[in-house]
Amino acid sequence: MTQLMTADAGRRSDAIAIARVICILGVVYVHAWTGLNGHDLEIARGTPQENLRWLLMEIFGRSAVPLLGVISGWLVGGSSRTQNWFRHVLQKSRTILLPMILWNGLGILLVSGAAWSLGLSAPVPVSFDWLFQELFIVSRNPDINVQMPFLRDLFLCMVFAPLLIRLPSRLLMGVAMLAAVAQIAGWGPPILMRPAILFFFVIGMIARRAGLAERVAALGWIAAATPFLLLMTVQLHFSLKPVQGAAIGVAMLDLAVRVAAATCFWRLSWALAASPVRGILLRIEPFAFLIFCSHLILIWLGGPVLGALFGKLGSPFYPAYLLIQPLLVLVAVLLLGSLLSRAWPGLAKLLSGGRLQGAPALS
Repeated sequence: MTQLMTADAGRRSDAIAIARVICILGVVYVHAWTGLNGHDLEIARGTPQENLRWLLMEIFGRSAVPLLGVISGWLVGGSSRTQNWFRHVLQKSRTILLPMILWNGLGILLVSGAAWSLGLSAPVPVSFDWLFQELFIVSRNPDINVQMPFLRDLFLCMVFAPLLIRLPSRLLMGVAMLAAVAQIAGWGPPILMRPAILFFFVIGMIARRAGLAERVAALGWIAAATPFLLLMTVQLHFSLKPVQGAAIGVAMLDLAVRVAAATCFWRLSWALAASPVRGILLRIEPFAFLIFCSHLILIWLGGPVLGALFGKLGSPFYPAYLLIQPLLVLVAVLLLGSLLSRAWPGLAKLLSGGRLQGAPALS
């Protein structure tokens, strides 16, 4: 019995690490290079290539991200570090807040620097207010590292985690429902940029108390995937044929899709934790945070270079380029992370939120 429990705990730990990898690689699709501006993307809506991009974004990107919030809540819900609020917040400042600020600074330096010196079509500083917003994410939609509101809101969730984990389950569920209402109604800023992050964070805490990780892992594939696929189909319909005055309904549908997605992707992660690819994914996991933080910079700088070869969205070879963009980002981060770990391990540890402790072996 003890051996069985130990085996389940080990597989659960592996599944969490694997979930981080597949979710963060999926986020790359949300920010994939297209070569088009917002107006041209709107014109391209409904075309086969734009539909492919939308499906990849929703299935592997926006729909996978909620699981990262659930995992964070699940892990902190069982952490003894929350007993000391000061040490807990200090530790999260080192592993979430400080790396976020540093990567935002690197984004300004490298991306805006390339815009100034090389003519890259990218944002450049226009005021000290713009710099402040980009560094500390005080706007819902930063111009360069558009993924960082997740880390910013996650850090705030961590600040209040010692209080949240002491709440009875009914009150904790009330917090989750309040966050869901705020997400649907569009409330949150300037405190929370995306209240859904708090929703999934708290759901992770509740899931730990209720043993939901094990229950979802025990689901059959049909039960785990069918709700996600059905809701995605409905969401695609509304995306292609927007209905005026249905904003609240669409927001409710979007949240439901993400709940179903988190369920499906956790089941997938559990399966992969006992598959032949387990070892490869676990070796990638220490680089996952680095992928999340750096992929927008890589896309800003490298997207147009390879785009000159493959073409923009609408070009014959663009679908192939779109499909391999997460792989290209992964290879670049593995190389950069490994080199940085060997040449400057202290900086590698800082920029990876403590994940890269030395020079990790990839073979």
